[in-house]
Amino acid sequence: MLYPLWVSVSGTAWSFSPDLWLDLFPVLGITAFCIMWLHVVGGALEEWLERYVNFQRFVDNTSIFIFVLIILHPLFLLIGQGFRVADIFLYGQNYIMLGVAGLLMLLTYDLGKARKEREFFVRHWNAVLIVSTIGFLLIFFHSLGLGSDVQAGPLRDLWIFYGTTAIVATTYNYGVKKLLR
Repeated sequence: MLYPLWVSVSGTAWSFSPDLWLDLFPVLGITAFCIMWLHVVGGALEEWLERYVNFQRFVDNTSIFIFVLIILHPLFLLIGQGFRVADIFLYGQNYIMLGVAGLLMLLTYDLGKARKEREFFVRHWNAVLIVSTIGFLLIFFHSLGLGSDVQAGPLRDLWIFYGTTAIVATTYNYGVKKLLR
């Protein structure tokens, strides 16, 4: 999990300039993605993990941090682009739209979690988890298509590993695990 951050941070010439926003925004996205990956894969290993760590507390504590990161990631890009929204789509309209859709789906989790005691969210909590997991997978394809750090080299291989293991974990969490109960 630290390797992607190191690659992103070490490839940047850090200076207090207008480009600082554009230097920071990928770091925020990579950090959010890596922590969300731990949530998805950890969910598949939860019964085993619970013997050693309080996995649910980890998810609860890091969810707030992820929320902040997924809001700041596109905001820093917008600031860095001078709020010229049309310029953002020059990066790749389809991948940007995957990111927007994924962001909205991930926010359903945060909205649901804040109102989890309400009857609607109690009855549909599993659907909220599925929607947010689909959002995470959309973010994977968004980052794979746009992320400058994951276009080539060992980080691309690691990113494909993250995506593959997340898909396997999702299949287990919402398919195999349900059948085994």
